[in-house]
Amino acid sequence: MSDTDEWAFPPEFQPDAASARFDLERALSAVVALEADVPADAFTASILGTDRGGSAVVIREDGLALTIGYLVTEAVNVRLTTHEGRTVDAHPIAVDFPTGLGLVQPLGPLGVAPLPRGKAAALNAGDRVTAISHGGRAHALAARVVAKSEFAGYWEYLLDEALFTAPLHPAWSGAALVDARGRLVGIGSLFVQQVVDGEATRGNMFVPIDVLEPVLDDLLTHGRRQGPPQPWLGVYLHDEDGRVVVQDVAPNGPAATAGLAPGDQIAAISDQPVVQVGHAWRVLWRQGAAGVEIPVTVVRDGLARRVNVVTADRESMLVKPRLQ
Repeated sequence: MSDTDEWAFPPEFQPDAASARFDLERALSAVVALEADVPADAFTASILGTDRGGSAVVIREDGLALTIGYLVTEAVNVRLTTHEGRTVDAHPIAVDFPTGLGLVQPLGPLGVAPLPRGKAAALNAGDRVTAISHGGRAHALAARVVAKSEFAGYWEYLLDEALFTAPLHPAWSGAALVDARGRLVGIGSLFVQQVVDGEATRGNMFVPIDVLEPVLDDLLTHGRRQGPPQPWLGVYLHDEDGRVVVQDVAPNGPAATAGLAPGDQIAAISDQPVVQVGHAWRVLWRQGAAGVEIPVTVVRDGLARRVNVVTADRESMLVKPRLQ
């Protein structure tokens, strides 16, 4: 990819190489383009599409690249392209659902120096950072951390302390968040609306790099973290006026099989009242490993009833990567 791609940040929004306290060109080069092909009959195809694209960050001398997991979930073909235009086929090693991160191994040399990893825990609100997607300096954004706080995703996902940044980087998927010393501290996940100093601000949520370190060896060795998998309901929830409400259910997932439907309120899980999505996920995951049967109190049309849901291992629903 080149700096002459279709869009570019105005120069005043790009990082200043002269004042940077790290090798900016190395950081830019470590972020590569990622393209992934997913079968049309894959579980996530209807939600995430079959042609996915974003960025990945080279984190090891052999080219191992870190990205956001949804780009490579169920991918059967993956390609990485360097800033210099070299394209290499790659194999998705792992997608870790608790962190939301994915690992990809190129099947040939990329010729790219890895980006060293830092500590997101060392960042504070107000700290200057650089958000980099593939495409060189034109796609690098001088930003700042506006908050570090819990993030609860509607898709059975929870981060205890996500990184929230502003201004908005429009190509956030898999983008690198780099601290003032040029170290990787986060991977781009989402566009978010935030309230900063009393005003609504558009920005991004980054997954902190710290959550990778405890599971990296497991992901490289086994393709997934070791230990019992979390119980999965197959339900998408959102907060609504102090209630936890079903937004949708995954086709053929445990919640759909049990009869849950959009608009249902989840009042309790295992008889524990839940009033926020993040709390609902924590209660769910305390019930045991995937396969455990969980009573869920559902309110529909003003009437409450208990529904027993047999949870599943989310990964069992997915197309598995295969070595090319």
